[in-house]
Amino acid sequence: MSEELPRDARIWRARVLITTWLSYAGFYFCRKNFAIVKSSVMESMQISTEDVAHIFTAYLFAYMLGQFATSYLGRRLPTRRLLLGGMALTVGCNLAFGLCYLVGPAGYQPMVLLMVINGFAQAVGWPGNVGVLSNWLRRRERGRVMAVWATSYQLGSIMAKVFAAFMLGVAGALWSFWGAAAVMAVVWVVFLLFERDHPEDVGLGPIVRFRSGDVDTPVSGGLFEGWSRDITLTVIFMGSCYFVFKFLRYSLDSWSPLAIERLFDIDEEEAGYISTSFDWVGFLGVLFAGWLSDRHFAGRRYQTIQLMTVGMLLAFVFLVVVSLDSVWLFGVGLSLCGFMLMGPDSLIAGVGAIDVGGRRGAVTAAGIINGLGSIGPILQEEIIGWMLAHDQGYGSAFSVLLAVSFLGIFGTAYLTARARNDRSPL
Repeated sequence: MSEELPRDARIWRARVLITTWLSYAGFYFCRKNFAIVKSSVMESMQISTEDVAHIFTAYLFAYMLGQFATSYLGRRLPTRRLLLGGMALTVGCNLAFGLCYLVGPAGYQPMVLLMVINGFAQAVGWPGNVGVLSNWLRRRERGRVMAVWATSYQLGSIMAKVFAAFMLGVAGALWSFWGAAAVMAVVWVVFLLFERDHPEDVGLGPIVRFRSGDVDTPVSGGLFEGWSRDITLTVIFMGSCYFVFKFLRYSLDSWSPLAIERLFDIDEEEAGYISTSFDWVGFLGVLFAGWLSDRHFAGRRYQTIQLMTVGMLLAFVFLVVVSLDSVWLFGVGLSLCGFMLMGPDSLIAGVGAIDVGGRRGAVTAAGIINGLGSIGPILQEEIIGWMLAHDQGYGSAFSVLLAVSFLGIFGTAYLTARARNDRSPL
């Protein structure tokens, strides 16, 4: 039985969990709004689906590069400073997005440039917050606590989409951007006042203590310095699997509102609300994955990842084969995909990054995993945008997602084999 934390440590940990949750949820307000207002942006700027795909591709490419930059900077700069800087920059970008929308076709190129800046700003969000949590959570509790914390990107995504859809309906697309900036500005102030990177920063003893065999990455040095060959390969292969999950997650996030609007002849605001079914049920999948890996697999993650990846494949079969003829069935299909996809997604990128990277290497591991995974969203945005622009249809686009989900089976099977052979702590 492990030692119970002192009262002051429990209070500070709760404070850190809440502020980091708000931070990552706030980041979503400043990027999920774009998917909701795609149709309005296309109309204002007089551009095609392929053109609007280029805007978000610029964001995704910068986001991917920013993950690797954060991995490097996370060993040299306080995580708190990185996060406050990223949050402030994304607020400024969203204010500027509104101006680009207002000026119509002349705003297209500036919006592409601003999306690049926003991508780098947003890139600090996940690895930075995961790195903070690595100092406050012990391994035996990480699965369950991180499952609850990781709802920041399910509930954050839901709230961001609902908020953007609401502002769109009440005040227009302009306020989908400016309203998001206002929300993030409030979160920035809360984070500044109440977050601290380490227990030692507030006079507490360390919560996470190293045992023999734990990874203890140096504070500075090369990107992979301090890791064994097996740990390095595990992180790289986790990133490769995360490519699949992010390709699929961002595909449904980015295109399902537009697909619902056009497949079922529903207005833009209502389509935005329906698209949140993916996130609502995905939220439950994250909780289930964290509970299952802690309760039944003693803090190991690979079994849960493999099982839910198989379930994800079956969910995409349902989406493609059954649900394209009915908005109700499409909502069911999105929900099933969300549940099965979000569970392994959160385990690989969140608690798995801490388990494998260690306390000091969590920012680096999370950045590398998310950086490699972020290649997926770049490709999906251009592939699906091209398919729709060239009249390939939504059925063909969703068939691509089914094929990619099949690849996930092989990737997670390899991670499982490494873990079973004691070559990975996942």
